[in-house]
Amino acid sequence: MSSDRVHDCGVRVLVVEDHAALAERIGEGLRDAGMAVDVVYDGAAALESTAMVDYDVVVLDRDLPELHGDEVCRLLSTDERGTKVLMLTAADTTDDLVDGLALGADDYLPKPFHWPELVARIRALARRAGRARPPVLRHDDVELDPGRREARRGGEILDLTPKEFGVLEALLSAGGQAVSTEELLERVWDEHADPFTNTVRMCVMTLRRKLGDPPVIRTVTGVGYRV
Repeated sequence: MSSDRVHDCGVRVLVVEDHAALAERIGEGLRDAGMAVDVVYDGAAALESTAMVDYDVVVLDRDLPELHGDEVCRLLSTDERGTKVLMLTAADTTDDLVDGLALGADDYLPKPFHWPELVARIRALARRAGRARPPVLRHDDVELDPGRREARRGGEILDLTPKEFGVLEALLSAGGQAVSTEELLERVWDEHADPFTNTVRMCVMTLRRKLGDPPVIRTVTGVGYRV
């Protein structure tokens, strides 16, 4: 299994940037890196999104119109869920850095930025986000280690895509309870996933094939899937 393929599985990011073209480029790039990404274009929408979804990292443009990024950052810093804020700004003076961190930002990156640096900073913040997960999830001879981003069956490493890894993690975390297709879409994909497609079914099909026999994932008719 390539560690690069699953490194960011389960990392949920919100991009808040009023320049739509830049926002979409950032979003697509982070999705290509294996992250689940939502994109909004103003501060009010950012607060609405964070109220509904537990994000690991919010990439926040400081110079937002109407509800300024500083105010968004201040409000997010009072949230107890552990979401980290990476503030983006066109200014790169020391005073701007100090101001951003004083508002509660966890990291600060001036524009224009180098893409590898942005990805690296998001990964570092996601590791600090503190989402509570069991050290290792097990079912019979299947083991999944969220920290190492490794899944095994019978001691053999499984070569899983980020989505397959996320689905298996969600099912193992449910402790034998059925997980609905809608919940899998919410936890493993992002708001761009079409709930009326067979995306989840196809992912489960390939995951079953990679897990092999005897079958691990069972279909619960009218509900979803369970292990």
